[in-house]
Amino acid sequence: MKKASAALWAAGLAGLISPPIHAAMPTTRVRHVLLVSVDGMHATDLDHYIRQHPRSTLASLAASGVEYDNAHAVVPADSFPGLIGMMTGGTPAATGVYYDVSYDRRLSGSMADCKAGRTGTTVAFDEAADGPADRQGTRHLDPARLPHRPGSCTVVYPHDYLRSNTVFNVIHAAGGYTAWIDKHPAYEILDGPGGAGIDDLYTPEIGGDYEGEHVKPADHITGSISRTERYDAMKAHALLNQIDGWTHDRRRHAPVPSLFGLNLQSVNVAQKLAGYADASGTPTVALADAIGHCDSLLGQMVGELRARHLLDSTLIVVTAKHGNAPIDRTLLRHVDKQTLQHSIASAAPHGLAQLTVDQGALVWLHDPADAPRVAAALRQAHQALGIRQVLQGTARLHFLGLGAADSRTPDLLLIPERGVIYGKAGDAKLAEHGGFDDDDTHVALLLSNPHMPHPGERLSAPVSTTQLAPSMLSVLGLSPERLQAVEQQSTASLPGVSWHTL
Repeated sequence: MKKASAALWAAGLAGLISPPIHAAMPTTRVRHVLLVSVDGMHATDLDHYIRQHPRSTLASLAASGVEYDNAHAVVPADSFPGLIGMMTGGTPAATGVYYDVSYDRRLSGSMADCKAGRTGTTVAFDEAADGPADRQGTRHLDPARLPHRPGSCTVVYPHDYLRSNTVFNVIHAAGGYTAWIDKHPAYEILDGPGGAGIDDLYTPEIGGDYEGEHVKPADHITGSISRTERYDAMKAHALLNQIDGWTHDRRRHAPVPSLFGLNLQSVNVAQKLAGYADASGTPTVALADAIGHCDSLLGQMVGELRARHLLDSTLIVVTAKHGNAPIDRTLLRHVDKQTLQHSIASAAPHGLAQLTVDQGALVWLHDPADAPRVAAALRQAHQALGIRQVLQGTARLHFLGLGAADSRTPDLLLIPERGVIYGKAGDAKLAEHGGFDDDDTHVALLLSNPHMPHPGERLSAPVSTTQLAPSMLSVLGLSPERLQAVEQQSTASLPGVSWHTL
């Protein structure tokens, strides 16, 4: 949903965010980009599946495309910074988004806090930001659960929080039509500063991460691979409507988007519930079936593009926001989040502002001056806590690519031993993301179009998924320099293809 206040703000800053272009989109051979994030899919998963299924959709796309077998997502390897990196060309150092649940020292947690002048709040842009479902079962963001901006006490929606514009902003300003489908209403963050980047946004709530929990709602989506596959199929059906020239809900006719896509969750859930058969990444039967299900949905998309005579003019991107770790389940070790909290409290009682954990940990403190003392306590307990490295001070700034800390920078980064997952006591999931190692970050990246100059090529040069943003704009005939994060971080297009001439 677009907010009136956000629209007014956007109008006032339009020239700063993305200067309007009054001409129509450039006429190029590629008129559409379809990006599919198969969340959790490692580069090895893609290679293994293609070898085992040479007649699959993924194999066909690889045969007419280019595969980057040394591609890495941004760190921390969470869904939010992962997707935002693809769509802005920037890491958290540029976008200001470190995780879906983070902390900001300058924002207020509620209207009451704002009026009282209290600042410093957890910023939760996951399902915790949702309000109750409406009569149709749809959930929207609840303004009362979002942070507020001091002074004006206005609500900070996810798109307000993002510091860099997105490819959707650039394409929309150039006269293109845009769409996206994802798993939480908070993914309206992709609307970009001003909130006007996406014309057709569909974000059916997937709910909490119940994979591997012994006590969970019996009908919860992520507690079951089959339920997650049905959820993915529902979103894929919405995308087929967009290919057919409708909005996602088929309520009205719409242009086929210049940029559109979705995320698929079944591989992510299968990695957590079924895992891998061995350390080399051979999938279990359940995981292989989940990849196959995603391949089938991709096949439907390709078939519909072909039926609508759009395949030649569409660049198809298959990648992942993140991987999942560990692949080798013999390394798996669960560490209770509360043990981390106790160690932090031993050094700085009541000093913890926010602790965000998964396959790594981000620590925000009420007083950053406590960081050296907390870091020392964590290092002393490193064996019990499964910690490989504690980064604080200039070391964590260097790691994150920052010149100086700001209101959102974590005070400490905890890099665990391989296979360690921080979570609730009794957690039984076999893998998780959010960390810093290859199993978290080394993801699939395949770009395909019938007019690729060297079809079937595999490139081993190290690349980042942030390089998708300038590449997608170039292929549509738009300047990557219109992306603020691309300019700030000098993000190059993906090598091996002259995207602007494809």
